[in-house]
Amino acid sequence: MRKVIVSIATVIGLVLSSNVAFADSAKPGQSMTHMKTAAGVASTLEAAGVILYVQGGATSAVIGDNLSAATSQVVFHIPVTANKAGVQHVGSNIIFFNTANNQYLTLKNPVIDLAKGVVSATVPQAGDAKVDILTITNASTAKPKITNDKKAKQRTTAYAGTTLVLAPGVAATIASVLGLPAGSLPDGLAFGTADVTLYSKLK
Repeated sequence: MRKVIVSIATVIGLVLSSNVAFADSAKPGQSMTHMKTAAGVASTLEAAGVILYVQGGATSAVIGDNLSAATSQVVFHIPVTANKAGVQHVGSNIIFFNTANNQYLTLKNPVIDLAKGVVSATVPQAGDAKVDILTITNASTAKPKITNDKKAKQRTTAYAGTTLVLAPGVAATIASVLGLPAGSLPDGLAFGTADVTLYSKLK
């Protein structure tokens, strides 16, 4: 199992390092979402033979000794492509991959909608349906920190510490698509947190 994980991680650019997460730095002024799984999520998935990674414009890394460590966390750096109908990430995918049978679930072009309190994504395995994947438990109290840089003529709007849990029924759907036994993932699993940083021109 470890050899499989390491080989796949190498292909997708997942960097494993003790207690340090490395990923490509964002370009200056690049709006970005930084998502981090809760401690134990990666090891829970790994115990079921499932690894979590990203595709497209996003990059990922691991905090901890390895994916099976109880306190390990997976970090995603996902470029923001638009911020009109929610915070959009076109061209980036989050993948749940079952190493035992090569089945996978794709969360394509995730969208963070603070107004609705959800993170949705297009799921090819569900006929390209747009599905609410994560619930933002503190969406109603999330307030941005706004910084205006007059010299650079740039405004920074940052949301920090939005908490994410699997939306109702999603755990069962993930298990079904990946061919896992029923109940392998708990419903409403505490998935992690997300920080969103948006840059715009200051008039």
